Amino acid sequence: MTITKGERTRKRIVAAAAPLFNQRGYVGSSMSELMAATGLEKGGIYRHFSNKDELALEAFDHTLELQRERIRSALEGKETVVERITALARGIAGAVEKTAVPGGCPLLNTAIESDDGNTPAHRALRKRTRQAMRDTINYARGIVQAGIEAGELPGTVDASAEAESLVGVVEGGLMLSKLYEDPHYVRQAVDRIYNHFKRLASTRRRAPTKR
Repeated sequence: MTITKGERTRKRIVAAAAPLFNQRGYVGSSMSELMAATGLEKGGIYRHFSNKDELALEAFDHTLELQRERIRSALEGKETVVERITALARGIAGAVEKTAVPGGCPLLNTAIESDDGNTPAHRALRKRTRQAMRDTINYARGIVQAGIEAGELPGTVDASAEAESLVGVVEGGLMLSKLYEDPHYVRQAVDRIYNHFKRLASTRRRAPTKR
């Protein structure tokens, strides 16, 4: 399928605006800053987007997809549940050091920014962020559930609870690392997750040997 010149320009605008939104805030980024980032005048931007809110949402989706690509790459070649769940944690945590888009984790940034706002833009971003966070939790849940079904983890493990805990621990580590400008916190969070799942895997129930 051939991409039109307009579609290419639209993608270029999104890619150029994404770092600004992720660093300065989706609602707080000014039009003059967007013009400087994209190299376009206001009319040139609005020729492709109906308003700044539409551009902000597409920039969020763009940033999120880049992060997801990095997570998928981190899981390549990982086979055991401990390897896969640790790779997932490291993929999320990587936003503090080698972020796909400057500014850190887009989920954490946007969740904080949209928390108290009640403008249409805030509400749209909050809804988009909630869904993205739920998708991340469900992805983690799928890894844990697969580990249970494969006999790598005890059948008593609650996959949903473990997934929610994992995301909460890593995102909390990201917040502390960003606040104190020290990656130690999120690295420690990943280590805790690795050690936790390693312990779970070591206590898995084995089927009794048939006689």
